[in-house]
Amino acid sequence: MTAKYVLGIDLGTTNSVLAYAALDAKPPQVELLAVPQLAAAGTVEDRLSLPSFLYVAPEHEASSGALSLPWGGGRRFAVGEYARRQGAELPQRTVAAAKSWLCYSRVDRRQPLLPYGAPADVEKISPLTASQRYLEHLVAAWNARFPETPAAQQLVVLTVPASFDAAARELTREAALAAGLPVDLVLLEEPQAAVYSWLAARGDAWRKDLKAGDRLLVCDVGGGTTDLTLVDVAEDHGELELRRLAVGDHLLVGGDNMDLALAHGVAELFAAQGVKLNAWQSVSLWHACRDAKEALLAADAPATHRVSVLGRGSKVIGGTVSVDVPRDLAVDLLTSGFFPPCSLDDKPQRRRQSGFQELGLPFEADPAITRHLAAFLSAHAGAASEPAAPTHVLFNGGVFKADALRSLVLKTLAGWAGAGRAPSELPGLRDLDFAVARGAAYYGWIKQHGGMRIRGGAARSYYVGIETAGLAIPGAPRPLRALCVVPFGMEEGTSLDVPSGEIGLVLGEPAAFRFFSSAVRPEDRAGDVLPEIDEVELAETDSLETILQPAGDEAETYVPVKFHSRITELGVFELWCVSTASDQRWKLEFSIRQDAEGEAEA
Repeated sequence: MTAKYVLGIDLGTTNSVLAYAALDAKPPQVELLAVPQLAAAGTVEDRLSLPSFLYVAPEHEASSGALSLPWGGGRRFAVGEYARRQGAELPQRTVAAAKSWLCYSRVDRRQPLLPYGAPADVEKISPLTASQRYLEHLVAAWNARFPETPAAQQLVVLTVPASFDAAARELTREAALAAGLPVDLVLLEEPQAAVYSWLAARGDAWRKDLKAGDRLLVCDVGGGTTDLTLVDVAEDHGELELRRLAVGDHLLVGGDNMDLALAHGVAELFAAQGVKLNAWQSVSLWHACRDAKEALLAADAPATHRVSVLGRGSKVIGGTVSVDVPRDLAVDLLTSGFFPPCSLDDKPQRRRQSGFQELGLPFEADPAITRHLAAFLSAHAGAASEPAAPTHVLFNGGVFKADALRSLVLKTLAGWAGAGRAPSELPGLRDLDFAVARGAAYYGWIKQHGGMRIRGGAARSYYVGIETAGLAIPGAPRPLRALCVVPFGMEEGTSLDVPSGEIGLVLGEPAAFRFFSSAVRPEDRAGDVLPEIDEVELAETDSLETILQPAGDEAETYVPVKFHSRITELGVFELWCVSTASDQRWKLEFSIRQDAEGEAEA
């Protein structure tokens, strides 16, 4: 069946959105899908976004039928608005930030970890399963609305952070396939999707906003993460084109941190009134401060905003405690803590290392987004031709719905750029909660019909660890060198032979294959060898432990090979080990499957 629609899906850390457009419409008319979801037990309402929360219900609630949806009952969990609200009442039963866990390579993302820290009587699920559940809900909502054109038969563009490495992208794709999305779905980086949303909004007028030589900073601060991307504007045969230059690290700091910071400040106001909040009320306060933050940072903000928290126990008069939060307090807490003035040479504060650390998400030790921005721009200042500083900024993410925060970032960038070189904000993108999903749908449409495309390719350089030859030393492993097998910017649908000497491949016995990536070494070419593993510049992604078998009956245990790299049209990276002594070859993929086995092909 030929696809009739393109579906753009933003699988967000705090909210997920589905936008769509008919493929036969010219120009495309991008719409948002109203998603039925539980707003309370037994109450289903349509919302334009699906909060990325999952509530693991106790047995009595699950068996009552209160979690049923129009397309099925008997569920033991709920996702969406009701799950988000339950995060305040029953945080030990609520899964949050599954997307951030999905890209955290120090844990097994297939194991039941979430809700993290939940007691033993709460059934846990894996970050992969949680992501699958959110996508299943969106797929079911689409299929209920458009039963004649099921999601599995449409063109689907699913967004991922630009900072996701190959393993995290593969996991996202696996969750999508398990949720019923088509095998040929396309992954698109979220900052690029924001740019496509802007292009759709501006039409041909975008060529008046940008010119050759300009550099665009996409600054995306959502609920749980900060994502930074640089896009250059170039000219090719008289036509403007956009080229993605650099992407930042996956920074776990965003609107949720701001809500928590405000909650700490408001808790002190309660304490001044003689009200000490218990643990349950503190979590509830955190959720209440999300609304307070948005109200107090709005352009027409009131002088104060009342925050109320339900009481517990007979000692709380009236069952509710309230306090008026001054706007000045909120502005000072959020601007000084998250957008403080700093110089371009400033670096984010590093975490003080302890011999013992609780296993959990690697939240940023420094919440100052301006310092992370300074480090990102400094790291990529020499990545391409001048100018090194951005000339324009495109804001995305719910945090930047506040004019005051956008102004702070622009003021900081202007101070770094110097007189007469202050970057300007691109006009036209105001639908910040839905821009990524809209941009994904628009991108899918222009893939079919043609239009401005952002040239990007691989967002990182990728490397394999090669064990050096030498004399054995008791107790000391042989050092690794890093061989670049995918250069930054390698395009989808292309392949290359990696220049190198012959490398020995171990067959017939367990072996560990170690992979690394870098977002700050765009100059490395395929075949370049780094003499040592620099943990500052190279991040280890998921290693593959497996047994590669000989294709024949020979008892080969060690064969000379060279590498052949390929990035498929869907953005999946394949590394082929090609024998130099026969026609055998073996394929290794970035995968974190526990039962992974390298695929052998003669």
